[in-house]
Amino acid sequence: MSISLYDATVGSFQQTLGGMSGFLDKGRNHCIEHGPALSEILETRIFDDMLPFSYQGFAAVRHSLGAINGVRSSVFSPPRPDPDSSYENLQNPVKQAISELSNVTPEEVNGFEGKNLEFKAGSYSRLHVGHVFLTKFSLPNFYFHTTTAYDILRMKGVPVGKGDFLGRT
Repeated sequence: MSISLYDATVGSFQQTLGGMSGFLDKGRNHCIEHGPALSEILETRIFDDMLPFSYQGFAAVRHSLGAINGVRSSVFSPPRPDPDSSYENLQNPVKQAISELSNVTPEEVNGFEGKNLEFKAGSYSRLHVGHVFLTKFSLPNFYFHTTTAYDILRMKGVPVGKGDFLGRT
């Protein structure tokens, strides 16, 4: 049995972003009811040299819907931190990405196989092949950032579990 590029990417993005939307909601509600302040959560890092919680949701969206759009346009640039982020500014793009991913068709994504893509970050540029970019760059980055957001909420006492991450609660 083989798995399609669509199932490996869009299917995974939708499930995990659904989980992320849920655990972001739980995090917001927990912080409002019990603390800490949402502004404190936004600045939380697991380690000093890591980007803060405020970056993680944005990066997850960029490495899911943004990666699909990057292959569509043949250019992808990594996300940049948003210094003016709010908790709601993390939640809304996640919900929007879930909605927009529902309009992506298997035929379109499966057609990315062999399509060239330029990865641009400042003056750095590298060519990728669409399906390799999605599976070997975007998916790992996507899971890294969703997991980091989840871990920060857990670290701050938000009562979320594995089912929340998987979008099953």
